[in-house]
Amino acid sequence: MTSRPIVVRAETNPTESVAQCRTCGAGAPVDDHFCPSCSRILSLGRHGDYFAFLGVPRRLGLDAQDLERRFRDLSRQFHPDYFYNSPPAERLASLERSSYLNDAYRTLRNPGSRIEHLLAIEGLAPATADGGNATVPPSLLEEVFELNEQLDEIRELRQSGTDAAQLRARLEAATGPIQARRDEHERRMAELSERWDSLAPDAPAAERRATLDALRECVLERNYITNLMATIEREAAANG
Repeated sequence: MTSRPIVVRAETNPTESVAQCRTCGAGAPVDDHFCPSCSRILSLGRHGDYFAFLGVPRRLGLDAQDLERRFRDLSRQFHPDYFYNSPPAERLASLERSSYLNDAYRTLRNPGSRIEHLLAIEGLAPATADGGNATVPPSLLEEVFELNEQLDEIRELRQSGTDAAQLRARLEAATGPIQARRDEHERRMAELSERWDSLAPDAPAAERRATLDALRECVLERNYITNLMATIEREAAANG
């Protein structure tokens, strides 16, 4: 296979730095995949913005079909078959971009990881607390305290030989408030995602930051709730 792929260029940000083409020495925006001067594939170099890499706006409400189309278009462009007879640097670049593309698509097609990636590239701390979410979010203190008490009681009942059906009923009752909070957080995440997407590019920095801070807090709580649900599932498995 020797024909060159049709180049699909990523949307570029004029404030981004310029990369140098190793083939012709020309400069290219860091988010371009192919040199605008000689059309050779560019080394991946510095990156980190999956939105820019796939050429989509930094939004949370992405069109799934458009995202998949871009992924498939770029997959064909980066395919190693196009670079079988190319210099080693180009072959390596195709492999690097193919691997990075897979990571970008896997992240952006999932709404949860898409939000966490947005927070990361917007300069906020990772959406997971230090120590694996060891600190309980203040808004969940009451539910966590109540759940831990009920789980302790269920464990004591299991050790005393209480009927499995009764244990399951107790566990389902203990799970209800946590499930309700999870549903509430999903609605809240959807509202905040819509708020972010509705912000104009020139929206005040304080408004953008307030929305991102709210998103981050919601993600922290959702992740903690996910851990709680995993604990409940382990208890259910122990009950048989």
